[in-house]
Amino acid sequence: MGFRSRIIRPFANKIARDIQRWSAHAVQEQEQIFKHLIEVGKTTAFGKAHGFEQIRSYQNYIERVPIRDYEGIKPYIERIKAGESDVLWRGKPAYFAKTSGTTSGVKYIPISKDSIPNHFGSARNALFNYFAQTGNGTWLDGKVIFLSGSPELSETAGIPTGRLSGISNHMIPAWLRSSQLPSYETNCIEDWETKLDKIVTETLSQNMTLISGIPPWVQMYYERLLERSGKKRVLDIFPNFSVFVYGGVNYEPYRAKLEELVGASIPSVETYPASEGFIAFQDNQSEPGLLLNSASGIFFEFVPADEIFSENPTRLWLKDVQPGVNYALIINNNAGLWGYNLGDTVQFVSTNPHRLVVSGRIKHFISAFGEHVIGKEVEEAMLQVCKEQGVKVVEFTVAPQVNPPSGGFPYHEWLVEFDQIPENLPAFAARLDELMIQQNIYYEDLIVGNILKPLVITPLRRDAFREYMKSQGKLGGQNKVPRLANDRAIATELIHWQL
Repeated sequence: MGFRSRIIRPFANKIARDIQRWSAHAVQEQEQIFKHLIEVGKTTAFGKAHGFEQIRSYQNYIERVPIRDYEGIKPYIERIKAGESDVLWRGKPAYFAKTSGTTSGVKYIPISKDSIPNHFGSARNALFNYFAQTGNGTWLDGKVIFLSGSPELSETAGIPTGRLSGISNHMIPAWLRSSQLPSYETNCIEDWETKLDKIVTETLSQNMTLISGIPPWVQMYYERLLERSGKKRVLDIFPNFSVFVYGGVNYEPYRAKLEELVGASIPSVETYPASEGFIAFQDNQSEPGLLLNSASGIFFEFVPADEIFSENPTRLWLKDVQPGVNYALIINNNAGLWGYNLGDTVQFVSTNPHRLVVSGRIKHFISAFGEHVIGKEVEEAMLQVCKEQGVKVVEFTVAPQVNPPSGGFPYHEWLVEFDQIPENLPAFAARLDELMIQQNIYYEDLIVGNILKPLVITPLRRDAFREYMKSQGKLGGQNKVPRLANDRAIATELIHWQL
């Protein structure tokens, strides 16, 4: 253990004890956060417009504050952008996290002085907790890399504005900044492939001990490292690489390929950050799911996913959730997001402590025939058949084919980029269909009832998804290909790379 890890270990142990304490009393923590949010919210334009002075209970709150998406808070955001204070939260935001929406165009998500610890302290806590739990602190004694978007910020009404990953870059403490790669100049490069080449140049000869990023873009980094170095394994380049930190997508579909490139299974820490807040993180290496960040300025609500578009959906808070139920995630936070529909769906795998898995996106599902297939189902089915048949998949997405070009029954089309095409693709597809039937009773009814025919796999050429993302101007950074779509917009583009 090096000097830095020895110095930090007592602090890491304290962080771990704190996490154990508040996670054991998560419901009480949520009660206190709710009370604090309402008390501060009374002084804001939003609070006055929604009668916060009369709120005495959670039931009072849901009677006054409807669930809304970005369009619902946009008028308040515009008031902030016009220079007004005390609109959604006290004062003005410390930052705007700038992100793109599918219907709202550019979104400006407020980050307040009060919410900064949630965004930028939670990642630290996740890593320090990992150190305390496992004793592995060697990553603190080498170089670390965060594959992210540009840290360059603009201003909106005097408020620093940029991507969350860019804002995060400015929050890295001085003691870690000396170990951080790539350089600020390289991080500012917008073109992903140019940036990736510079990152490889800067890191190839370094003692990299921690690598962090979204799995498909980390895969590109690994491949470029091996191509440039002539080595066969990433561990031949970085022998002290000891922890991989990731978030944004389910790691499992990428695990086999990444471990092949690295040359071993590297310990990992999963995180669940969003522009709106840091939701959860992996707190235990042997237990499934991510620990809900229940003591960090966010009051969480949960709506049964099949009710989210209802006029009066059921709204629950943490004390009422049940394992295995698919919930739409709603947040209320100390930056002024109220009843905000994050767009994600989650399922709890445990309520003591409260651990969850991300099951998909509200808008990323297939229900062209009432089947309501979600991301978790397609990913688990693909993962199992790949494991059974020794197949590796680079990337895939699924879309309905309502009007097959050759006629016949409609079906679900799986557009798949294989690392190597299965020897028996029809058998692979048939097993995949069996697994989908086992997971989704509505899908089973449609197959058995001859309303849908079994799924069809369309294999795509190598790098199809990267080329597609490049054609959309979304190569690299935090961009992800949706796993599911209820239309054929993405499928129609990807079909150009069909084998």
